Amino acid sequence: MIDCSSCEVVERDAERFSGTWVSRGTRAPVAAFFENLEDGAVAADFVEWFPGVTLEQVRAVLEHAARSALTTA
Repeated sequence: MIDCSSCEVVERDAERFSGTWVSRGTRAPVAAFFENLEDGAVAADFVEWFPGVTLEQVRAVLEHAARSALTTA
């Protein structure tokens, strides 16, 4: 599991969305991005499907996940 607490483009609030990590300023769950990637979607698809999410946010989440994977390997 990726620790999103140090990723600046995501946020969570226990009062909203049950504390799920979402792209900052949106209702788009970070988990949904990875689930869609697993199903064959690309970043541009996710941006289209989830209004308010930017390609820059998606890239930042991917970079954060990659860095996290390297530190836990």
